[in-house]
Amino acid sequence: MHVLLFDDPAIRPHLLPFTFTRPVAALRCGILTLAEKWQRHLEVPTVGYLTQPYLQAKFPAGEVAGAALVINGAVCPDDLLVRQVRALGPGQGLYCDEVLVAAHLADASQIAELIQDGLNEQKQVAEPVTVISRPWHLFLRNGAEIRRDFALLTQGRTSQPVGDAHTIVYAPQNIFIEEGVKIRAAILNAENGPIYLGKNVQVHEGAVLKGPLAVGEGSHVNVGAKLRGDNTIGPYCKVGGEVGNSILMGYSNKGHEGYLGNSVIGEWCNLGADTNTSNLKNNYAPVKVWSHTAHRFVDTGQTFCGLMMGDHSKAGINTMFNTGTVVGVGANIFGAGFPRQFIPSFSWGGPAGFETFRLPKFAEVAERVLSRRGLGYDEAEEALMAEVFRQTEGDRVWDKAK
Repeated sequence: MHVLLFDDPAIRPHLLPFTFTRPVAALRCGILTLAEKWQRHLEVPTVGYLTQPYLQAKFPAGEVAGAALVINGAVCPDDLLVRQVRALGPGQGLYCDEVLVAAHLADASQIAELIQDGLNEQKQVAEPVTVISRPWHLFLRNGAEIRRDFALLTQGRTSQPVGDAHTIVYAPQNIFIEEGVKIRAAILNAENGPIYLGKNVQVHEGAVLKGPLAVGEGSHVNVGAKLRGDNTIGPYCKVGGEVGNSILMGYSNKGHEGYLGNSVIGEWCNLGADTNTSNLKNNYAPVKVWSHTAHRFVDTGQTFCGLMMGDHSKAGINTMFNTGTVVGVGANIFGAGFPRQFIPSFSWGGPAGFETFRLPKFAEVAERVLSRRGLGYDEAEEALMAEVFRQTEGDRVWDKAK
């Protein structure tokens, strides 16, 4: 049966800026994206996305007409939940209180009406489920999701050996190494949680890796890096300096010294040398962050919260991000001092002020960045970014003042 992961309209807007450029289910938490988790748990070759029209070219739905299993893309699966989803009969829906978790539909195109009106035959989940409904939930849940994904990916498999006499390993039974990994004179400590190293990862001299930790395929952990736990370094990233309880979704670099804590970084981002994030206020008060939905700062209820940075954003050397800073898509930040705590999409500047990073200039940079990884900035990506630019025009208040 075809599996479709839908964006819950009550959740997706609260996950901006990350959901400007991807469906909810394409968010990474743990080793895998939410979509990859469901695909593996349900043992299906592909999944489709029911998302915003402008995202469908990059994240297709596949076959929508006809019977399908539709699943809330914000929900993280576990073994018990998967059994309940598999057991759904035609016309049945599975709920967690008022939230639709999954449904077995004869016609998947009716999902919008069903979210609004509900199904006639409703079941409740046996236990509360994990719902990623705010950006900070990604790093809060990351350690637990690394543990779940580690068990899912490594069950019945044998790890490659460390293969380096000068690397120190603690709790080797909690470490899994895929093919092609190269480690040199590092410390791997999995006593507090598992460490997963994806294909062709390179761990360079003097790096300290503490679990729970996931390092995705093709990523580099640079010389002397300090990865303190509950971290996900997505595929094809470079990471250095000190990182704690943070996620780099993929194709992003924090290659140099500087601290990143309790943060989420999108794809195709770059943090310049000695960029630092504050994740704790001096008065220990709960951190507030900008909400694209409420158009104001909202209370996270968290004492620790660092940087939320959307795709394709960049920060120059020595950039300082204050506690709870939100950066949109396609921003370029530089200059001395702390920039504002909400930096709209397609901003160019820093503490001295911002102007708009126009689409033609943005496209030039994106083409260069993607070409370095052997990828192209194609028409689908260009159209997607143009739509995000249009949707975020109201955030760039300096344009209104002209």
